[in-house]
Amino acid sequence: MNGIRHPFTGALYEPEGDGFVLVTLGDRSGLFSRAGQWLAGDLREADVHLCGWTGSPRAKSVRLST
Repeated sequence: MNGIRHPFTGALYEPEGDGFVLVTLGDRSGLFSRAGQWLAGDLREADVHLCGWTGSPRAKSVRLST
């Protein structure tokens, strides 16, 4: 795990490189752009702010859990 959990839903937001974000909630997951646009997967909703933060180049932070 190399990401951050959403404080309300518990979904895991993980950077996938090139500005993409993998969001996992339970047994469902989805791939999203940095802008929060759904790209693939059965999970079709994500927090646009966490997608932007996680997918940005500054996501290499001590706040990300490993």
